Amino acid sequence: MVTLVLVLGDQLSPDIAALRQADQSEDLVVMAEVAAEATYVRHHPKKIALVFAAMRKFARSLEADGWNVAYTRLDDPLNSGSIPGELLRRAEEHGTRKVIGTRPGEWRLIEALEDMPLEVVLNEDDRFVASHAEFERWADGRKQLRMEYFYREMRRKTGLLMDGCEPAGGKWNYDHDNRKPASSDLFAPAPLWFEPDDTVREVLDLVLRQFPDNFGALSSFGYATDRAQAEAVLDHFIDNALPRFGDFQDAMLMENRFLYHALISAYLNIGLLDPLTVCRRVETAWKEVRAPINAAEGFIRQIIGWREFVRGIYFREGPGYTQRNALDHNRDLPPMFWGAETKMACMESVVRQTRDEAYAHHIQRLMVTGNFALLAGLDPMQVHEWYLSVYVDAFEWVEAPNTLGMSQFADGGVFASKPYVSSGNYINRMSDYCGSCSYSVKDKTGHQACPFNLLYWHFLVRHRNRFERNPRMAQMYRTWDRMTEHRRATVLENAQEFLEEMNNGACV
Repeated sequence: MVTLVLVLGDQLSPDIAALRQADQSEDLVVMAEVAAEATYVRHHPKKIALVFAAMRKFARSLEADGWNVAYTRLDDPLNSGSIPGELLRRAEEHGTRKVIGTRPGEWRLIEALEDMPLEVVLNEDDRFVASHAEFERWADGRKQLRMEYFYREMRRKTGLLMDGCEPAGGKWNYDHDNRKPASSDLFAPAPLWFEPDDTVREVLDLVLRQFPDNFGALSSFGYATDRAQAEAVLDHFIDNALPRFGDFQDAMLMENRFLYHALISAYLNIGLLDPLTVCRRVETAWKEVRAPINAAEGFIRQIIGWREFVRGIYFREGPGYTQRNALDHNRDLPPMFWGAETKMACMESVVRQTRDEAYAHHIQRLMVTGNFALLAGLDPMQVHEWYLSVYVDAFEWVEAPNTLGMSQFADGGVFASKPYVSSGNYINRMSDYCGSCSYSVKDKTGHQACPFNLLYWHFLVRHRNRFERNPRMAQMYRTWDRMTEHRRATVLENAQEFLEEMNNGACV
């Protein structure tokens, strides 16, 4: 009996678990572009185009390797519109009830597959350093789950940047060295983009027809859509940007959207690059003295530290994780997140960049849009859906813990020991946004005061009962208490006025 072998759009790895379990001579690989996956949130057009184009190329590579592939395009008149529907259709065509797949990275799709009236076997996705069981063993019995300690275990397991049992260079973490602001540099490396080939152009035309109203620009599409191109992007990063990546990984510039970032997260997340191979390539660059240790360590930490940790949190916490709202925030996402006019230069710049590129780096997401959303008390589910929608690398297993846990503290501290909130000073120190802003980052009160300055204290006051005994936040409450009563009242009044204006649709 033929077995159907399901390969999803973020499983484009030739050694994915489902393919290893299949019989190439008899089984049928099923791949499908379906409306259910393209529309459960309003994905950025570039994200849809990247996944569909990469899927088409991957399917052709499987056929070239001798696999039988049943591929459904989005505009196929027989397309059922969902992954379960396509499996049922192919099962009926081929007289089978057996499906093997690799466990998806989203509870929504896992549950849909497990509810099917077919025999479905989902293998663990072993493209990660830590298995689910390994993360559970590490997490079991711990009062707090902190990435730093998990990361050290992953260093020991992989041997990356290790000198025997000790970390190379004598320190586990060089983050303190990676917080330099950047200035404009005419010689900064440009990202490696690719001219659309026939396959990509065909997909771009499809996306333009099918999703004309989705937030985001489709023009100037240059993402890698196959393994060779993705590896070329990695090579380009290591040779040209890695040496300065560490120093400036937290910096933000209006006229340099990419700085020294690798731009490979999407390729890792859909399977065009292998994470451990990528890390070993970066480690080799350090060993060959082509990159300093703070750059290599900072980069590797993002992959075997943060990336692995958030996946562990997502699957440990279960399907209800995305519904959490520990701070009871319920304000609607304001129009500025969808490109409406705002007087806040940092928000305008990051949202415009997001619209154009489907990309913003981690500090732009955490300390600009995420910081604002948290300080303003925006509904975390709406914030989660926005991040899942607008970024090319956003898949729920990696996006949800970063957004709901790290950025919005909606999980109540499962992920982070404190909320990531700051006044405008941090943004001013790490960027050039404030110089062209209508607001003044130096003003602490008044209508010209930076909204981050006002909302920071408003947030701390409304959540005082929860956070004032947090050792990492107690000093800020002491600072607040030392202010005069008049100043405290003025700050809260100005912050409330800003929020009311925003609620009423004013340009703020």
